[in-house]
Amino acid sequence: MSVPGCQHAWCHSSPVLSLSKAVGLLDVDVYGPSVPKMMNLKGNPELSQNNLMRPLLNYGIACMSMGFLIEETAPVVWRGLMVMSAIEKLLRQVDWGPLDYLVVDTPPGTGDVQLSISQNIPISGAVIVSTPQDIALVDAHKGAEMFRKVHVPVLGLIQNMSVFQCPKCKHRTHIFGADGARRLAQTLDLDILGDIPLHLNIRETSDTGQPIVFSQPESDEAKAYLRIAAEVVKRLPPPLK
Repeated sequence: MSVPGCQHAWCHSSPVLSLSKAVGLLDVDVYGPSVPKMMNLKGNPELSQNNLMRPLLNYGIACMSMGFLIEETAPVVWRGLMVMSAIEKLLRQVDWGPLDYLVVDTPPGTGDVQLSISQNIPISGAVIVSTPQDIALVDAHKGAEMFRKVHVPVLGLIQNMSVFQCPKCKHRTHIFGADGARRLAQTLDLDILGDIPLHLNIRETSDTGQPIVFSQPESDEAKAYLRIAAEVVKRLPPPLK
């Protein structure tokens, strides 16, 4: 989800993306936060003079996550009301500074987190990410319909792990099926924003906290992400001045 003109977001002026927009990344997966590891960040946020949490910064990106507030291996054993309280804190008690875009990484499904966010902050659009197999597409379909019911525009679908290419013989295999997300997009009258391949480089750079668009910007895998980012921005209204 992305909120243009929101005063919550991260600052990004990377030459890799040829952008000079202030953008924030908010991880609201309370039970399984992944942004700290994928962005190579750890530690507790500092507090501003207004007693607001300051995002952690890496690669020119300001990030906030539940993972910064708990021990890395500590399980979050909370009921729904406690989760909603944590989400409210992440939404309202972070000093992002002025932003153009806030990207919100939500957990899978159509639960309390997605509903709470859609009711508490203005959202310009949602992006549905799914692998191509039928069992995943069922959930993707539900997710798209949920956002439509709460009047959040669905900008399109991303087909993740779309194809595997053998690094030795270059044979391409659709491990999770071919073009399942494309068929769902046609059913829902949505655009496909792009395909992300199943590739070792993506897994390795994610696990080591070195996003592939920064660590290997000229790779085909990085270019796939950059094309998707451009497609998302094209479908969003311009940031508020």
